Amino acid sequence: MLAFAGNSLLCRFALKQTGIDAASFTSIRIVSGAAALWAIARLQGRPVRAAGSWPSALALFAYAALFSFAYVRLSAATGALLLFGAVQATMIGHAVRSGERLGLRRATGVACAFGGLVALVLPGVTAPPPVSSLLMAGAGVAWGVYSLRGKGVADPIATTAGNFGYAVPLAMLLSAATVPWAAIDLRGAACALASGALTSGIGYAIWYTALRGLNATSAAAVQLAVPALAALGGIVLLGEAMSLRLAISSLAILGGIALVVLERPAVPASK
Repeated sequence: MLAFAGNSLLCRFALKQTGIDAASFTSIRIVSGAAALWAIARLQGRPVRAAGSWPSALALFAYAALFSFAYVRLSAATGALLLFGAVQATMIGHAVRSGERLGLRRATGVACAFGGLVALVLPGVTAPPPVSSLLMAGAGVAWGVYSLRGKGVADPIATTAGNFGYAVPLAMLLSAATVPWAAIDLRGAACALASGALTSGIGYAIWYTALRGLNATSAAAVQLAVPALAALGGIVLLGEAMSLRLAISSLAILGGIALVVLERPAVPASK
């Protein structure tokens, strides 16, 4: 979860405090992530060439690109909250469309989380920029699609390495299309490299390893920490402020999602 929150902090810092542009950050992140994951897969003897697919790579690229462009104007905390909310909304929506019933408790949670998202982006002095908010919501949908496509794959690390590899030419096309606005400096490139190789590449490898000991509910629940970690990091490391609107929206969104993903403890049978 620290790695996932770190992606938000590195991207926001790079686009706010350095001279790198969003497209260049995306490309360096994807290329360095592909290299790190390929190295990890090779060290573990996994066949990378046969892994991955173009549809998954497209979803991965869309997430990474929209994520970067959204963080040009969003704070780390707001971006992570919008991203996380959109990811969960996508996955919950897919479950409902597939015939899963929510029940009263989970339906209440969905309504609470949706209300928090609406409250966060409603027009006002402290509202986040609408275009950037839409971009981050789109990034969340793309990551949700990517997660759903990767659910149950036999070798998640090799598959992720393969998907990053397929995403490299898409990133190169983005950089080629944005050459007139391209800008790179040493600090910005270092942040993008860290985001790709460390918090994306190695971070994903650690996450997929940890998933072996977690059930689906626990895995979803532990991700509730990501927006909170990003908010704390944004305040401590980037000097960002926590507005009342963001605090209330965070409680509504994270509390609502918790109602959806957290199971009630089993009640022991009476003797």
